Amino acid sequence: MTNDADNPGSVDTEKVVKFTLDGNSSACSHTSQAREVMPSARGCEECLAVGDTWVHLRICMTCGHVGCCDSSKNKHASKHYPATNHPIIRSLEPGEDWTWCYADMIYI
Repeated sequence: MTNDADNPGSVDTEKVVKFTLDGNSSACSHTSQAREVMPSARGCEECLAVGDTWVHLRICMTCGHVGCCDSSKNKHASKHYPATNHPIIRSLEPGEDWTWCYADMIYI
């Protein structure tokens, strides 16, 4: 198993992640599926389970699943959408404040 030093960033699992919208929210029909969530893990759940690493982290705004980004070799955040039909993610990177809808393929 890897430790937090092997991966960039560590998620505070005690802190609620809020769902916020920008100007494109009316173009997305899935915002009702998003809510305030608690992160499910301190890093990518699947990568932590197998001792792998990630580049950046994303959080599912339906269930709180923490997965690695598409720049990471495993792309667990993207794989979570077809497996669960939870379309909205948010970046967990410091200084980033964006939300994405996989179903509509837009930032919201």
